Amino acid sequence: MKKNFYILFDNHQNGLKLYKLLRDNSLKATISPTPRSLSKCCGISLIVAEEELNQVEKVIIENEIDIIGIESIIKDINPNRDRYC
Repeated sequence: MKKNFYILFDNHQNGLKLYKLLRDNSLKATISPTPRSLSKCCGISLIVAEEELNQVEKVIIENEIDIIGIESIIKDINPNRDRYC
């Protein structure tokens, strides 16, 4: 099963700062609401690709971004949702 990797933050400012840093380093990230199963932080999180996790962690350390952690959950998207025909 495919997983989504979420970076969790104490505040949205660190999330937005890291989002900009990742984009500046040509790393893909998506701002996302924090899933309820991981909701021990502020409302936003970043989804990053599994294959770029090492590079993302390097950017976090180099720029001293405070994060709560990186969590994964199984991707649970039904492609047939809302299809009626």
